Amino acid sequence: METRKVQVTGGSTYTVSLPKTWATDNDVTAGTTVEFYPEDDALLLTPKSETDRQEGTLDISSLEGERLTRAVMTMYVSGFDLIRLEAGRITTDQRRAIRDATQGLVGVEVLEETTDSVVIQDLLDSSELSIVNAVTRMRLIAQSMLEDAVRALIENDDDIAHDVIERDDDVDRLWLVVSRIFRATLRSPRAAEELGVPREDCFDYHSSARQLERVADHAAKISNIALKLDEIPEPVARGLEELQVDASTVLEKSMDALFADGTAEANRLGHDAREAVLEIDEHTRQIDDMLRDLEPVQAQSLGLIVDSLSRSADYGGNIAETALQKAAPRP
Repeated sequence: METRKVQVTGGSTYTVSLPKTWATDNDVTAGTTVEFYPEDDALLLTPKSETDRQEGTLDISSLEGERLTRAVMTMYVSGFDLIRLEAGRITTDQRRAIRDATQGLVGVEVLEETTDSVVIQDLLDSSELSIVNAVTRMRLIAQSMLEDAVRALIENDDDIAHDVIERDDDVDRLWLVVSRIFRATLRSPRAAEELGVPREDCFDYHSSARQLERVADHAAKISNIALKLDEIPEPVARGLEELQVDASTVLEKSMDALFADGTAEANRLGHDAREAVLEIDEHTRQIDDMLRDLEPVQAQSLGLIVDSLSRSADYGGNIAETALQKAAPRP
């Protein structure tokens, strides 16, 4: 840390010198334009960027399959708008992995392909992205997935089960968008200003989005199990349906608390959601008791579904905890 004394020039202008090491490292010289961003009682300074588009290059010679797909997604989340993938010769399998990656990302397309390189570009304007809208969309999809997954199980409807599994990809894409936006706000005060959301709130939305992504994963897990099961006993079906309603109620209250305008409303909903999670534990034990009378393989599969619904409620409880922290007074 370095300190500087504020000086007054011309009788009315406050000035302060910049640390020379920092200026040199960031190519700041006489005549360079810098940007200031007020944030509560702090003032953030950064050199003015010549371009808003970030370009990155990745050597994929040793990458293939899932590792390559994950590497491309990581470059996207890190904030690169133009990603150049290079190798001595890009194989057919590598091109397939790259296509899989682009299909799993929002607004990304292949811009150019040659023998030794593939260039992909994010076509969305980052300043037009909304972390609130992305999280809200995740909420709607994840909650509908959980409801439909249990309905597919009870009604033995494979079409609904397959639809739930497919919707998990939509939630994953939105999760990557949220992660990209969040990392941008950490890296650049300009990104936070364009977003119009405080960085602390961005952290809360990012944390909650992670919980929603896990709920969607469990809904897909329930649907995969449902595809393997036949008709289940009526008392168990009724118990699972009620457990799903309870879990969805926790999610609903916790997300309402997260987006609540008033502190009092956020606290009320957040505490209600946390208390509801404790009540679900008793409901879960009642269903587990019913499963003991079933054939072992079926009981095990249904036990996994009970666990997924219980965990989904826990994730809702985590969101409620985040909402309570968001509503708490700030120092």
